Amino acid sequence: MDSLPDQFHALVIGASGTIGAAFVDLLRESPRCASVQGLHRQSSPRIDFTDDDSVAKAARTLAAGPRYHLIINAAGILHTDAFMPEKRLADLNTMQMRATFETNTFGPALLLRHFAPLLDGERAIMAMLSAKVGSIGDNRLGGWYSYRASKAALNMLVKTAAIEVARNQKNSVLVALHPGTVSSRLSRPFRGEAIGRPARDAAGDMLGVLDALTPADSGSFRSYDGAELPW
Repeated sequence: MDSLPDQFHALVIGASGTIGAAFVDLLRESPRCASVQGLHRQSSPRIDFTDDDSVAKAARTLAAGPRYHLIINAAGILHTDAFMPEKRLADLNTMQMRATFETNTFGPALLLRHFAPLLDGERAIMAMLSAKVGSIGDNRLGGWYSYRASKAALNMLVKTAAIEVARNQKNSVLVALHPGTVSSRLSRPFRGEAIGRPARDAAGDMLGVLDALTPADSGSFRSYDGAELPW
């Protein structure tokens, strides 16, 4: 992350997941990174997207420390023990839609609200891990209703927040970032272990993309290879 100030401070939300943990490891290995903190449901402070107050309390706690030059939200949900992505309209149900949006959309929205003010004024990047299947323009296969819709909504939140943040934090970059297929628990039922990249490689690719972004790129939807994706 050569574009960030030397001895920059980083924060990873969803740090207990495969990709989040890879981000934390890579950042801790960087001699230019002064600190990296990982938050999740069991961390201190804790963040649980099913508990709105936990997001606000975590932000208040961290506000006592240094401002962040890099914030990455790597938390997300595609399936659980209770459900898999819907293949047909007949599969739609409120429980699954609510759970998917709670993690992929509502929680990140609260992160934008409470953590954007913690960005450093010199140069800062806030990245929300999204997904290419959340692209409306690129949707050619259908299916995966809740996941697609939750990521499309996340993309709109990032775009809208970027416009507001730019008014007072002109050196900040907010971006929705597609990690590609990564070998992880999330992708395992879909041959992710066979066709996915190691999480460390994916995290490295994404850090490279983030490093190259400028404030003019704020509000964009990017792939792990740097390509701009259609909304």
